[in-house]
Amino acid sequence: MTQGEAHRPRSTAALVLLGVAALAVFLGLLALGVWQVERRAWKLDLIARVDQRVAAAPVAPPGPADWPRVTADRDEYRHVRVSGRFLNDREAQVVASTAKGAGYWVLTPLQAADGSVVLVNRGFVPAENRDPATRAAGQVEGPVTVTGLLRITEPKGGFLRSNAPAEERWYSRDVAAIAEARGLTDVAPYFIDADAAPNRGGLPVGGLTVISFPNSHLVYAVTWFGLAALLAFGVGYAARSERRVRRAQVEAG
Repeated sequence: MTQGEAHRPRSTAALVLLGVAALAVFLGLLALGVWQVERRAWKLDLIARVDQRVAAAPVAPPGPADWPRVTADRDEYRHVRVSGRFLNDREAQVVASTAKGAGYWVLTPLQAADGSVVLVNRGFVPAENRDPATRAAGQVEGPVTVTGLLRITEPKGGFLRSNAPAEERWYSRDVAAIAEARGLTDVAPYFIDADAAPNRGGLPVGGLTVISFPNSHLVYAVTWFGLAALLAFGVGYAARSERRVRRAQVEAG
């Protein structure tokens, strides 16, 4: 191939195809950038709403009439207070990894005066205290009042690990599955993370709820917009090179 052939200008059809492809990619990158900007606005609003809920005075959680309307966006992390009696013989232990190490969350049904039930995550216990007999002092009998944060059920299981109710292996706080395994009815579709109020005997340890919303959307937006700008620069450079080749061909006769 000669030097002239190597720098032969592209056909009009080829340029049109390349231009359409570049435009499609450019618009796609812009769309991704705009989407990340919108996601960032949504995330900042969510963080503000959650902070407001957590800091608010505790209120009664949604009752049975409101259960069908409970959603994460509207209700999760509400500061709530509920009274009733613990059904200690029906607690479930869910695998947990916390700042205090590995162990279990103790989820105990709390039955209210109207007969309805809400699962309460009373807190963390180390593996050696999974058996309730090793923390008998904390198995409270009689009327209790629990203050904490409303959490939405975690169905099916944890990452790559499915709940196995028949084997008493719980990897997520799946309210419906735990209720079924424990023979509970009239159960709220959420659970409550108890606050740090100390329990008798020191276990379970409450108040370990982690509230974290990763917010890297601005970085992603800058990345997509940056790629769009690089693409535009590349297309402009290629267009200028194409014009130079065509001009040189004309001048060469």
